[in-house]
Amino acid sequence: MRKRNVFALVLLLTTAGCSPQKKYPLQSKQAASGDWTLPYGEWSFSFVTPRDLMADTNHVRIIDTDGYLYTYYMLDQTAQSPDSIDKWSSAVHGPSINFNKVKKPPQYIVFCWDSYADQKTYETSAIFGPETWQRMKTPADHTRPSGAPVWYNRMVFGLSPGGKVKIWFSDVAGRPSIPVKPRKLVTRSGKDMTLCKAFETPVGDYVQSIEEISKGRTYPYGNWE
Repeated sequence: MRKRNVFALVLLLTTAGCSPQKKYPLQSKQAASGDWTLPYGEWSFSFVTPRDLMADTNHVRIIDTDGYLYTYYMLDQTAQSPDSIDKWSSAVHGPSINFNKVKKPPQYIVFCWDSYADQKTYETSAIFGPETWQRMKTPADHTRPSGAPVWYNRMVFGLSPGGKVKIWFSDVAGRPSIPVKPRKLVTRSGKDMTLCKAFETPVGDYVQSIEEISKGRTYPYGNWE
């Protein structure tokens, strides 16, 4: 993706309104050159944290491969990954999804989230390319116990202290999650944020204090690389 397309994406997402699926002529050449229709209709995204390291996701915007902007003010709950205690579990799954759904693969995502461990709001953005889109269109080389195909249609974002973010596709039957490597992944905070300045949570509004979180533990409470 050319730099001017990246800048256009960022500019659009910081100024656009909140109508879901409004058409914008905003596609990379790679997105425009292929048919990225998914065999299963919709994919979902979710947010998880390590166990006992709470976070809340407040706002999400996604541009899909057709150039549609999705804006989410109502999101499914950010869940804890119960087996991720001092490092991420090999198999990471999000909660059941009602709202976090998209028709085509993502070109771009930006989301605002609050880390209780840091008492801070973060703004994370990611740009995805054809390697991610193709993975979402291609069935796995294994099947479900029923014999049905496995699709990588569930993207999970792991949120951990220090503003660290990891991304996976969930698998089935206890198989390890598949790491997703975006073309670019950036997390900002404080004065460096753009979109998420409007969603910044005051320190006094966090329902769990740093003292409660850190009791008997040392920051950042594990290795989240």
